[in-house]
Amino acid sequence: MISIIVPALNEEKIIEKMLLGLRELSEFDYEIIVSDGHSTDRTAEIARKYADQVIVHDGKTRQTIAQGRNAGGKVAKGEYLAFFDSDVFVPDINNFFRKALANFEKNPKLLALTVILKTLPEYETWADRISWAIVSGFHRFANNIVHQGSSSGEFQMFRAEAFRKVNGYNPAMVFGEDAEIFFRLSKIGQTRTDGKLYVMHTSRRAHNAGWFSLWSLWTANIISNLFRKKAVSKEWKVSR
Repeated sequence: MISIIVPALNEEKIIEKMLLGLRELSEFDYEIIVSDGHSTDRTAEIARKYADQVIVHDGKTRQTIAQGRNAGGKVAKGEYLAFFDSDVFVPDINNFFRKALANFEKNPKLLALTVILKTLPEYETWADRISWAIVSGFHRFANNIVHQGSSSGEFQMFRAEAFRKVNGYNPAMVFGEDAEIFFRLSKIGQTRTDGKLYVMHTSRRAHNAGWFSLWSLWTANIISNLFRKKAVSKEWKVSR
């Protein structure tokens, strides 16, 4: 079974459409888990109509997205864990998972899989095409060529056993937890980017902040994580 886990915070405008897309999966046994970060809108209410489980964060402080993903992973029952951001959509989801699972079936050493990132056509700009090509190309080079795991968090798929062996995402990381878990897994097995598969998302953070500002923020946080072992950003601000 595949456990599909969606971390969400104040996503009432898009969560229904996203979950309806996931519900088109019919070829495999699956469950949908929404890990809600204590939304102040109708996110949890809407999610309960479509998800098998909705976990709501009840802490006094805002959780990191790593904590939200881990909360979903903790209750997941599937042999595989597939994490999607809440603004991600998959064209032909049955074919997508058929090919994603084939990667794991062909390679017993494969522990984690990611794919190419694209912007939804109705939102896409030339800057999106260039930027996501660079990001996806870097992850593909890191995973498939030099075998130093790397990934963005829009879509990540793991063998559940491997995910739990490394204790999931680093809950303390505000930024870069998605790449960091791939890096750790690449030390005990293999990670891969499937260059023939892709997911589409809104690119709303880039559009709201501007690509130049987002690249600058990414760069500052990556350098800080490498040399200071913590991000420059104190929290990853919500962008809706």
